[in-house]
Amino acid sequence: MRLFRILFVVFIALVAGVTVNAGPNSADAPHLHVQLVAPEDEIYPGGNNQIGLYFKLEPGWHVYWKNAGDAGGPPRIRWTLPDGVTAGPLQFPAPKRLPLGPLMDFGYEDEVLYPMKLDVAPRVKNGKAVLDANVDWLVCREVCLPGKAELKLMLQLSSDKPPVVSGSSEDAALMQRLASTLPQPLPPSVKVAFQPTQDGFRLGIESGKRETAAQFFPADQDTLANAAPEKVTSTPRGAVMELKKDANLATNPKQLNGVLELSGGRAYVLAALPGTVAAPVELDWGVMAKTSALAFLGGLLLNLMPCVFPVLFLKGLALCQSGSEERHRLRMHGFVYAAGILVSFWILVGALLGLRAAGASLGWGFQFQSPVFLALMAGLLFFLGLSLAGQFEIGLSLTSAGGSLAAKQGYAGSFFTGVLAVIVATPCTAPFMGAAIGYALAQPAIVTFCVFTAIALGLAVPYVALTLQPAWTRLLPKPGVWMEILRQAISVPIFATVIWLAWVLAQAYGAAVLAALLVCLLLLAVAGWFLGRWPAQRWATVIAAAILLCVIGISAYAPGNLAAAPEVQTTGQQTQQQWEPWSRDAVSKYQSQGRPVLVDFTASWCLSCQVNERVALSQPSVKQALQSANVALLRADWTRHDEAITQALAALDRSGVPAYALYVPGQSEPQMLPEVLTPGIVLDAVGKLPHATSSVAHMDAQ
Repeated sequence: MRLFRILFVVFIALVAGVTVNAGPNSADAPHLHVQLVAPEDEIYPGGNNQIGLYFKLEPGWHVYWKNAGDAGGPPRIRWTLPDGVTAGPLQFPAPKRLPLGPLMDFGYEDEVLYPMKLDVAPRVKNGKAVLDANVDWLVCREVCLPGKAELKLMLQLSSDKPPVVSGSSEDAALMQRLASTLPQPLPPSVKVAFQPTQDGFRLGIESGKRETAAQFFPADQDTLANAAPEKVTSTPRGAVMELKKDANLATNPKQLNGVLELSGGRAYVLAALPGTVAAPVELDWGVMAKTSALAFLGGLLLNLMPCVFPVLFLKGLALCQSGSEERHRLRMHGFVYAAGILVSFWILVGALLGLRAAGASLGWGFQFQSPVFLALMAGLLFFLGLSLAGQFEIGLSLTSAGGSLAAKQGYAGSFFTGVLAVIVATPCTAPFMGAAIGYALAQPAIVTFCVFTAIALGLAVPYVALTLQPAWTRLLPKPGVWMEILRQAISVPIFATVIWLAWVLAQAYGAAVLAALLVCLLLLAVAGWFLGRWPAQRWATVIAAAILLCVIGISAYAPGNLAAAPEVQTTGQQTQQQWEPWSRDAVSKYQSQGRPVLVDFTASWCLSCQVNERVALSQPSVKQALQSANVALLRADWTRHDEAITQALAALDRSGVPAYALYVPGQSEPQMLPEVLTPGIVLDAVGKLPHATSSVAHMDAQ
């Protein structure tokens, strides 16, 4: 392409050259008018001495940008200047794409101004300054004509800064109107990076808002296929461009230079460095329907996860108590419970989308990475457990306080039990949910909303189905004394959940935060004693409310100020020497050695992770099989927020834990294991590794 360009320019230069006998500062030539313009009559040291080379073109004709594209060349100017005066290079406005048959030129139609800056040395002599310019250009349509002209610019040269003396009003207006088309330096708020692809480059742009249009003009020749279309995909915070490289490009550039033009005509000088740019995700309605179905199934199975177990106990007790109610009241309880789940999920989706728009990278269960949330959640469940155990009766006082809402009788109780079900469900990822949530969080807001709504409906369906079939409620025991015993028994799993939350806090944030939480639980027990000892006394309610406010204050203050920063974070799982901390470099290191790599994305607050650890990964047969297959074991601990782990999960189309990635030698993409593991699943995956079949078969035989 370079040889073609050179031959083309030489050819047209030999065929026809048009010389114009110029006037003082302008000339008329075939198909254009050329002129030197100066907004001020005087130039001086340290001044903003701007001049410009202006072309006015006939319709359909064009001149060129500094990279002319597939053919052509930019204007050139050679100066004869007074002593002490130097001229800077031509500056080029953002160009246009000008297709010419199978070729693509970069240039300007109608009119263009190439600004320049004049530098004046100190202590120059005052007087007239004559600036002689020899200008060459190439003007093209279907054919190209070279031209040249000799132009003169007469200015006043001053050694001191003079009063501002305006030049030709037309020149000043022309300069002001067209100089603004120069591309600006890339602002710090706009981030760009490029990533080589199989046939070109993927250019990622983060400008903080959705870009509806983008164009890239390469400053370096023979880097891109100029005539190839540029595919632009808008993203919530910018855009992604797919650029095709030149067929003769042998090695990828270290930097992608050029001009980037974004929606609204904003043009920036670009020098993009290599980086990771995620491929833009295009909306596929078939994929969305399939993903929503998986999300619904995941929400249905979420009812069986240990996270939701205590809440289902509460709803089971409530259903027994309402078994004798009329059919329409039972249905209303079911719908209100579902409404609590749906509203909670929609609030969660809104928070995730808002934080995503602000630039944060979050995933499913992100709130459990906050010590304040963990402390408040533990206090809420502890207070609820005290009521279920019989220390005080919810409903006699503080019926609107946090814990009372979930156990309150009537529709309010059903609604807030649905809210509580969502809160305690978020640290779990049921089967089929991992891929669905990962897909949803990478999609436009409407897709995210639909997928999360499907999960919410799956979570709500079992109880709603029971209330819609009153005949099924006859299978439930009749109300009696046994319900009080069951109610007290339900407090046991509630308190077990509190112990688990306290353990998570201690593992991730240290003993000082745990001590603060225990103080809060003691204060809650005192508040419950007041409510149980003097249930009808207003002063007892006031004291209990004051204690609850103190608990909230401690829960909000202590975790952030007392949290330790342990040198090595641990998930609290059974620590084994063969598990190493995860990092991208560690994965690359073992892959370069030809070893399989198993990455366990986990967190202390993820109950599903703990179950998988004990049921599958800690089994002797599994550990021996992994060792025999020489599998490198890496653990990515997401108990506290880690941006690198969040990005790694997103790259795997996951947004939460548990997630298990098995990197197989010779395969570019890892194999994702299910969210719920069994020894057989892990052994089967390890058995398919190269050179591992015989050893795993031996483990199965044992």
